[in-house]
Amino acid sequence: MTEQTPNPNPADVPVDPLSTHPASPFLRTEAPTPVAFGSPPNQTPTAPIYSTWVTYRTQIQFGLTLLAYLMVLVGSVNVLQANPEAAWRYYVALLPVIPAGLVIWVFMRTVSRLDEVQKRIQVQAFGFAIGATALLTFGYGFLEGAGMPRLSWIYVLPLMVVLWAVGVAMFMWRHR
Repeated sequence: MTEQTPNPNPADVPVDPLSTHPASPFLRTEAPTPVAFGSPPNQTPTAPIYSTWVTYRTQIQFGLTLLAYLMVLVGSVNVLQANPEAAWRYYVALLPVIPAGLVIWVFMRTVSRLDEVQKRIQVQAFGFAIGATALLTFGYGFLEGAGMPRLSWIYVLPLMVVLWAVGVAMFMWRHR
């Protein structure tokens, strides 16, 4: 009987293919030997803590500018009703345009921070709103010529905003 000396290098030992030992209830399988990797440092991951201001900054700024617009609007309407013949009434009537400009500035800054897909959705929705508003106001202009009552221009912007929201919903559904 010849005695073989065991090979000291385990990498030189041939590996049996998996098909050599098919699954058998008589063959005992053993857990693989653990590998000696250095363990990572014992750090507990902490979730970043964001304040309400950081998380909802855009919504807060948008709400504050809308609140400023409404306050200036109500104030200017009250002042104009109390002083209908004042020489400065035109300047007071234009005062709500300043906070309305701030609303547009906050909105444009918010859109500039969106990713490319969201920007595309917003641009498509805005294009839809402009086109649909033009079509509806143009059509109603013909109806006014046929005898329908004249509408104030004050209804054009709310119509555009509603159609823009419809466009956003429509294009978001389309891009999902």
